[in-house]
Amino acid sequence: MKMDMKAIMKQAEALQSEMAKKQEELAKMTFEASAGGGMVTATVNGKHELLSLAIDPSVASAGDVEMLQDLIIAAVNEGFKRANEAMQQSLSGMMGGLGGLGNLKF
Repeated sequence: MKMDMKAIMKQAEALQSEMAKKQEELAKMTFEASAGGGMVTATVNGKHELLSLAIDPSVASAGDVEMLQDLIIAAVNEGFKRANEAMQQSLSGMMGGLGGLGNLKF
């Protein structure tokens, strides 16, 4: 099978442009995750920036700092996980656009 290099390069450029658009869209999206039954809620964006953190006052007044720290970490990490999953899902469909190149083995 003969490959047309110009066509391949054009397809690669289009794919790169589409990927940049999707990454830009995802960077603007927000993802919310909670821990401790909603005692701590983190909101992050697709650029992995923590935008907000809500803590139920009852957790803070309990005096268990270690538990509060664990809940914060769990909520933020879950938010980042959701952002990563959205990115992977969005970009996975693009790999089919590579045509025959999608089957290359290295």
